[in-house]
Amino acid sequence: MLRYHTLVLIKPSAVQRGLCGVIIHRYEQAGLELVGIKLDQFPSEVFADLYREHEGRDYYQHLVEQMSSGKICAIVLAGPKGTVEKVRALNGATNPVEAVPGSIRGDYAVSMRPDNIVHASDSEASALREIAIFFPELTIN
Repeated sequence: MLRYHTLVLIKPSAVQRGLCGVIIHRYEQAGLELVGIKLDQFPSEVFADLYREHEGRDYYQHLVEQMSSGKICAIVLAGPKGTVEKVRALNGATNPVEAVPGSIRGDYAVSMRPDNIVHASDSEASALREIAIFFPELTIN
């Protein structure tokens, strides 16, 4: 069976709050396979590259600084076609105020600032690019 991959970054405030386990558990309970995991603090240049399509927007610098302010938990998930969309649905709306209860952001995020708990790839192409940034050692076909 062909597997599709996506990247999730559990943001610094969620790591500090001890939410990695419950968040990862939600993805696994939804039938997704954890194929890569790293807990580390990355330099701002990594996030400048990750969010390069947002450069010039009013939130860009804050986002880069916030993501590099502490440890993140980077995970690669695999599953059937639609994995990217499934993860985004599990996460809930980007703005936590709009995220429904039962979604990760709906249950754990308070506001967009300081952050909305998780970053997830928005397409299969983005997932491949983003996975390569954090997991260059993984071979994704």
